[in-house]
This record gives sequence, C-alpha cells and structure tokens, in this order.
Amino acid sequence: MTTAPLSPSSRTTVTRGRNRAVEDRAELHALLADALIAHVGVDVGDHPVVLPVAFAVDLDGPDQGGTLYIHGSVAARWLTRSEGSTVCVTITEVDGLVAARSAFHHSMNYRSAVVIGAARVVDDPDEKARALSLTVDHMVPGRAATLRPHTRKEIAATSVLAVPLHEASLKIRAEGPVDEPEDVDAGVWGGVIPIRRIAGAPVPAPEAVDSRVPDDVVRRSEQLA
Repeated sequence: MTTAPLSPSSRTTVTRGRNRAVEDRAELHALLADALIAHVGVDVGDHPVVLPVAFAVDLDGPDQGGTLYIHGSVAARWLTRSEGSTVCVTITEVDGLVAARSAFHHSMNYRSAVVIGAARVVDDPDEKARALSLTVDHMVPGRAATLRPHTRKEIAATSVLAVPLHEASLKIRAEGPVDEPEDVDAGVWGGVIPIRRIAGAPVPAPEAVDSRVPDDVVRRSEQLA
C-alpha cells in the first residue's frame, strides 16, 4: 500500500480553495472506505457521460497507488470502450449544510476526491472475481465469504474497469460559516446542519425461508445506525 502524497500531477493539483486541499493519502483511503457511490466520467466518442457506479478498492492492487474497481455489464459501451482511456472518478460525501448569515456564504461541509487515470479492463478471471467480491464487501463487509462462488457465466457477463489510485486529489471542508464581520454583528443565525447516512432495520425478502438476519447484515446495519 502506497503512502505517497496526493496530487502528484498538474491534473490533480488543487488550484481553487487550496486551503481545503488534503495531501495525506490516508484521508483519501478513509473517504473511499466510507462512500458507497462513485461517479465516473468517460468520453464515449461523440459525447461525454458521467454515471453513478458501485465501486471497490484494493489498496494493494496491481495498479500504481492501489486499484479502484468499477463494474458493469459487458453490454455497457462506456465501460468496454474505456480501455486505455483517461477517465475521471469522483467520490463525494456531504457531511453538513452550512447556513451562513448571507446567501453568498452558504456552503456545505464535505469530503470530495477526484481520481484521474488510464482505465484498464480487467481480463484475468481471478482478478475479476476478486474485484467483484470486493465490491460486495464494500457494501456489506464480510458478505462475499457467505455466498456461493461466482460462476464462469456471471464473470463473463460482467466487465470490470480498474483505475490507478496514484493520481488523485482530496478536498475537505469541516467548519462553520465564514461570514463577514458586519453580517455576524447583524445577529442573523449561522451554523451547521450535520448530515449522516442512517440505515434502517434489515427487511427480509418476501420469499426468504429463514427470516433470521445474518451476522454480516446485522453488523452493517448497526454500523450505519
């Protein structure tokens, strides 16, 4: 696992709001562990697209800086055509709504990462199976070990895109409103509305023979409660 600083290139060097730029790669890893959805931007030829995707991370993966995995159907044109192309993956978590004393200074508290790199379509069946299991475990840690192995048909029907984590940037805002002194003196309320993700109680599928919730699902639900 690399511990090299973030933003190793001009493409990922933060120029706007540099006071919120974070160079500690461990902070990027923490955000990737927390987030559930990424957005990938690709050029499909006649237009760009930005799509929400489930993802997984292997910090000891084969790509420089570790590997970010994105999966989709083999019929997904954007994914299969991304081989060798530069893609941009963004991951954002909103942690609070910042209510300032003026409209101009309203903001959000957030953690936001940008990863740029040459995409690699995973062809090796073992790496692909591992990437799919990591994706399951990213949603519910420990879940993959409780399931039957992937079939060859399932692996063949799924495409996996690997993006190096080497070239990345991270910005974090975690503070209250930044107001003009005269607006503070005016006495208007300012502050933060914290936001966090909360999971409800697990709901068994209607056809479930055993309604007991497995330990991995219980742990995940409690973690997000």
